[in-house]
Amino acid sequence: MGPVTRERALGALSERRFDLLVIGGGIIGAGIACEGARLGLAVALVDRADFASGTSSASSKLIHGGLRYLRLGDFRLVREAHAERRALMQVVAPHLVRRLSFLMPLYRGAPYRPRTLQAGLWLYSTLARERLGGLVSPERARKAVPAIRLDGLRACGLYSDSWTNDSRLCLANVRGAADSGATVANYVEARELTEVGGRLQGAEAVDHLTGAEITISARAVVNATGPWVDAVRRLEDLAAAPSSRLSKGVHVTLPMPRPWSAALTIPHDKVRVSFAVPWEGMLLLGTTDTLYDCEPGDVAATAEDIQQVLDEASMAVDPDLLRPQAVLSTFAGLRVLPGTGRDTASARRETVLLRGTKGMVSVAGGKLTTYRRIALDTIEALRPELGIHRLDRAPKPLPGAADPGHATRRLARQFPQLAPDVRAHLVHAYGTLAEEVLAPTTDRPELLERLHPDAPELVAQAVYAWEAEWACTPEDVLRRRTTLALRGLTAADVASIESPL
Repeated sequence: MGPVTRERALGALSERRFDLLVIGGGIIGAGIACEGARLGLAVALVDRADFASGTSSASSKLIHGGLRYLRLGDFRLVREAHAERRALMQVVAPHLVRRLSFLMPLYRGAPYRPRTLQAGLWLYSTLARERLGGLVSPERARKAVPAIRLDGLRACGLYSDSWTNDSRLCLANVRGAADSGATVANYVEARELTEVGGRLQGAEAVDHLTGAEITISARAVVNATGPWVDAVRRLEDLAAAPSSRLSKGVHVTLPMPRPWSAALTIPHDKVRVSFAVPWEGMLLLGTTDTLYDCEPGDVAATAEDIQQVLDEASMAVDPDLLRPQAVLSTFAGLRVLPGTGRDTASARRETVLLRGTKGMVSVAGGKLTTYRRIALDTIEALRPELGIHRLDRAPKPLPGAADPGHATRRLARQFPQLAPDVRAHLVHAYGTLAEEVLAPTTDRPELLERLHPDAPELVAQAVYAWEAEWACTPEDVLRRRTTLALRGLTAADVASIESPL
């Protein structure tokens, strides 16, 4: 079931010579590995921790054009993001990327006028090549978002974007890479880069779970380590100058007593916004945007961060929902912003590819929505040394990609005993691979039990995470293969399932 075992992958890392070594298993690195393997390259993908354990599981969970980027003049980025949003929804991962309406309320004292908002939504729609919305009445807004504050509401804009489960989107790319022949291994750290004749030829790595040392040989190396991009660049060149700065983003999850059919985009000044998003049956709030200059691995949400998120949400959300004692979970992530200025909120969300003195390509910056384009641009930069004659940029389905409605009906026929919320959750998380997840339940019906009564996840998903999704620790299962940690659930049943490693 699923990809090759971790033990076999570790053996292959030291036995094969690869065309491409990708260091960093977040969404950018996983996307590069997936696209490279599909081209027929021999690809190795390693991460010092778990796949998606950094920023790629700590985002706002949105696949969006970036309405606020219009204020920054990033029309090209907005256009590209919309194109990628359509590709992800229609071809690449329609089960994981779903359309969602957004309301932008303007209250007294808002940073711009209703007419300006209407013009911005028109331009946003034009760049998206579709009609995404306009101004709506307070009554219509309240119907979509029962908890929206109406007092002082001057106008409310409506537009459309999409939401996703960021960690599962990353894992789908890892799975796509593995299915196309890539060798993938988490908890493997590249500690030293090796060179021959002044060109990088791989890395000396260590497996953090066993302590085993691994020599990885490769013709080309990509550094896609996100917040650690400059640390890895210094493995190639101790004198490498800083390429970027880090912005800290904090999010909070809360219960949602009544369902919302739209999210809120809350403006705070002429550039910065925060979000209140109905996500996996919870209310997801965020994000902050503050300069961070400490060790990336130490990033965490402070009490002040959490209060800021709640206070900013209270501008548009009923304060009764925003009590600190109701918080289910918090998480913090780091955006990589190219350049070395001090400003973060107004910084352009661009991506820079840096070529090192010994040939390594480093990816600085990026956006979840455009990860596939960034991956293809990175491979484009390596075409000469990899001997790639033609780079096919057409979107291709990830493993499990399916029309959600069709997949749900098929699952209902095969497993009629599943509750509707469980069925919907499985289709969103796995698409057609849900059938693979549930296959062992035919002989082991106990796997159909929920991991927790307040969550849709099944015991079968935890088993699948260990056996087919590279989970190595309970946290890997709780936080990235399922939503249990973000629901604030201890999930003792998960922790008690013994890993086969």
